[in-house]
Amino acid sequence: MSTVRGHDDVRLVVQAWLGSRLVIAAVAIWIALTEHRTLTEQLKGWDVQHYLDIAARGYANPDLIAFFPGWPMLIRLASSVPGTSAVLMGTLLALLASGFAAAALYRLAGAPAAIAWLLAPTAVFTVAPYTEAAFCAAAFWAWERAVAKHWTAAAVLAAVAMSMRVSGLFLIIALAVLALTQKGRPQVRMGRLARLVLPVAVLVGYLVYLRISLGSWTVWYETQAQGWSREFTWPWVAVQHTIEAAMPGGYADSMGWSMLFRFELVSVAIGVLVALIMLFRKRWAESVWVGSQVAAFSFSYWFMSVNRATLLWFPLWELIGNGLVKTTGRRKLPPWRITLNWVLAILALAVQAWWAWRFFTGQWAS
Repeated sequence: MSTVRGHDDVRLVVQAWLGSRLVIAAVAIWIALTEHRTLTEQLKGWDVQHYLDIAARGYANPDLIAFFPGWPMLIRLASSVPGTSAVLMGTLLALLASGFAAAALYRLAGAPAAIAWLLAPTAVFTVAPYTEAAFCAAAFWAWERAVAKHWTAAAVLAAVAMSMRVSGLFLIIALAVLALTQKGRPQVRMGRLARLVLPVAVLVGYLVYLRISLGSWTVWYETQAQGWSREFTWPWVAVQHTIEAAMPGGYADSMGWSMLFRFELVSVAIGVLVALIMLFRKRWAESVWVGSQVAAFSFSYWFMSVNRATLLWFPLWELIGNGLVKTTGRRKLPPWRITLNWVLAILALAVQAWWAWRFFTGQWAS
């Protein structure tokens, strides 16, 4: 639940935000000095270029309809200021949004959860102009408002999240479960559900736009399948494909992808575990939030981009944070636990720096 916490906790979260962003920035500067890649070149990798193309020209390239319009529209609006670049403004927006997302996690689950999220291995995607930071900011605050029973605000924030990526659909479903399981009279519960019409309308609006402009209700899914290997596949076949891609010496290994596919398998396993823990604890909505995303990834050709999707799983970071500060009744952590947490934080920053290095040098980083 949302609670008011001490100034020391706020300071720790701010320090974690600043420290983790500085580590990623240091990696970018090092690459710029040693490999002569400009910061713009580093930040425009992979899907960022697609977002920038949509921001500049809309859906002139029909293949890009796989990307929802909310984030490109935000970049376009921010970069309309004279003398600014879309890459720079997108990065600034991501940095700010990562702070808002951490603040929401702090409200939801305390400082340890927010710090764990800020130290996540794939945090580079909350600095580069990807959707992760902005989506998490909107989705986490939507959840926080819903938990606090401010459902109108939750619906507005969920609508913002829905405009940015398809994960908004799973947010709507999970919020619907929360609306039905939260205490209240039946008519009150129905009122909560009714507010979720707003984010649903955003999704329907995009589908209607695609139907009018491209003549198909299923063109988004077809584009995902053709361009990003998201076609329907049975989960056991998806596991087989992912294992094959993760094997040393395989075709993915020649592109430097195999290690990341091994991490994808781990991320899926973690997602299943978190969903089951939430289910065991009767936190039905959180279980649906994580479980529905894992299920969606499991029906693709292989597990891809799950590593960065873990950033969306706030119950995961709550579990990690609580595990790091569990005191078994003691008011303060013993010195050895504090030392261990510092060691883990340093290791987390090292992994985070490595992941940022992969992304900034143009390698596959999930």
